[in-house]
Amino acid sequence: MRDISGERVEQAVASCVALLRTLADREWGGGKTGRLEWSCHETAFHIAEALISYAANLAGRAQNDYVPFEITLDDGADSHGLIQVIETTGALLTATIRTTPPEVRAFHPYPFRSANREGFAAMGIAEVLLHTYDIAEEFGVAYEPPAELPEFVLTRIFPHVQPGPDHWRTLLWATGRGDLPGRAPVTEWRWRNNLVIPTDRLTLQGVTPAAAADLSAGGDGGFNWVVGGPFEGTREAAGMTLKAYETGVHRPEFGLFVLVRKEDGLAVGGMGFHGVPDEEGRAEVGYDLVEGARGRGYASEALDALSEWALARDDVQLLCAIVEADNLPSQGVTSRAGYVRATVEEERAAQERHDMDPALRLYVRGERPTAA
Repeated sequence: MRDISGERVEQAVASCVALLRTLADREWGGGKTGRLEWSCHETAFHIAEALISYAANLAGRAQNDYVPFEITLDDGADSHGLIQVIETTGALLTATIRTTPPEVRAFHPYPFRSANREGFAAMGIAEVLLHTYDIAEEFGVAYEPPAELPEFVLTRIFPHVQPGPDHWRTLLWATGRGDLPGRAPVTEWRWRNNLVIPTDRLTLQGVTPAAAADLSAGGDGGFNWVVGGPFEGTREAAGMTLKAYETGVHRPEFGLFVLVRKEDGLAVGGMGFHGVPDEEGRAEVGYDLVEGARGRGYASEALDALSEWALARDDVQLLCAIVEADNLPSQGVTSRAGYVRATVEEERAAQERHDMDPALRLYVRGERPTAA
């Protein structure tokens, strides 16, 4: 899966500038723009501010707060000059994204306090497209970007939004700017960058719908894999993630994670949940490793970290792992991650509730294990 983040930012800025130039000789002052409390001039300046802010935070590798960076316009700068500023700040974000390694994450507050280059690209594109639409709406002209741009945004930072028949209308609806048949109006919204959970040797990187689609189709999902990867179970889990996204039931924090080794940035396996917690707070976990990465404790390390993260939530009370009776290595993974063999009654209940094969073994973890 080739990284197209920089290309898409460049394309979005070009689309914005092309529209704004047709309006440059009109009056950009005045009152608010569309649904915003800004004038057209202020809205256009906000586009430039967002682009340079994302470039500065990603380039500066901000970790705990935004880089204290802002721009100002020369006194009397008109719409033509402001369009040039948008072009320039767009070029700076594009260059930053293209030169940033895929493993780098920088600060963004929502929802998990970081984003990678793809996330910053998607946020920048969203700012450009949506506020260009706001300006166009104020002047009573139509604006519709190339369809691949809203699709890029939706499949990276709106994983909780079910796809609609049209990417642009779906993005407008998801941000409170339009209606979709059969869906209630949106009055509050946030985008969602992917969750990353660190361990001593790994990062568990949440898989976006875009990456899930590529993995399930036989691609690499945008990850650099050790030889032999990704394994079959990861591809199947990616297909489950994609199906949940397409049917509108995907909650990204209960999806698929790719295990990436810190020492070299190579992906060694996949791990995640088989769905959201049920009404009793139970969730099932699953995992697999590329064959050449087994036997080094990666799976236990990752499973322990993922379990701690999940059990710290109010909506998770019990985690379950179903393991084949003769798969001793996998049973060892669960045991080292604090899971214990379920009781006979618990296994029988699972067999009845989920049609679990009696030959399988159920392991559970309900709280952080204490040291022996």
